[in-house]
Amino acid sequence: MSTPPRVDLPVDRILKTLRTYRQGPLLTVELNIPEEGNAVTDVMLEDLLTVLDERDPAVRVLVLAAAGDEFCLGGDRREFPRHLAEDPAGGGIRANGAKALRVCEALTSHPALTIARVQGRAVGAGVGLALACDLRVGAEGATFRLPELALGLPPAWGGLLPRLISEVGVARVRELILTARVFDAQEALGLSVLHKVVPPDGLDDAVMAWAKPVLRRPASALRVTKAMLNSLTATTRLADTSLFDPELLAAVLTQQQHAR
Repeated sequence: MSTPPRVDLPVDRILKTLRTYRQGPLLTVELNIPEEGNAVTDVMLEDLLTVLDERDPAVRVLVLAAAGDEFCLGGDRREFPRHLAEDPAGGGIRANGAKALRVCEALTSHPALTIARVQGRAVGAGVGLALACDLRVGAEGATFRLPELALGLPPAWGGLLPRLISEVGVARVRELILTARVFDAQEALGLSVLHKVVPPDGLDDAVMAWAKPVLRRPASALRVTKAMLNSLTATTRLADTSLFDPELLAAVLTQQQHAR
């Protein structure tokens, strides 16, 4: 199967923080604020929802990639003070958290196979975006960190914590969250945060090695299989508190604001 040429994907409105392009039934969504380490902003969440909610049935594989040296340096914490200034009760924080949860759920429930293509650093929300994908490949030099506690925040973003526990296991997640330490690609592979580690110049080949067989499968079988996997995974997350993430984050930040 030859690889179709890349074609820019038109969208209904201008995407300010993403680039999207198509290779036949393969859609690549690229985080595109490299000068900011692809930090997740309100605008990026809105852009991601615009693309993920479209759900073109012709798209069979969706690749979440990133421009520049870093995959994603987490949420843009510079937005928190602005949200609190506009609404000291935390309404803006809750709205941001609700959008983050919608984005991660949209990645997980997308009818296409979703693949995270990770290079450089994946921090906090960046780890959350990758974990929401079906498959994850990382470059050998990629690193990961969950710094929320060190920043005075709970790990309450996009359902990150229950996803981590489901994929990695509670004992290892407890250590990663409480120490907020950096772990490398090989350790991420052992923890199932990544499914494959390759040299940086092998990322695209690794993505296509997964994508090409899937593109030959019947679309209906792929949709049903993903729905089954998501349903069975959900049974192991009976205490999933993801819906409370926006409230938890807002509560901590507003309390810190009042304590100053």
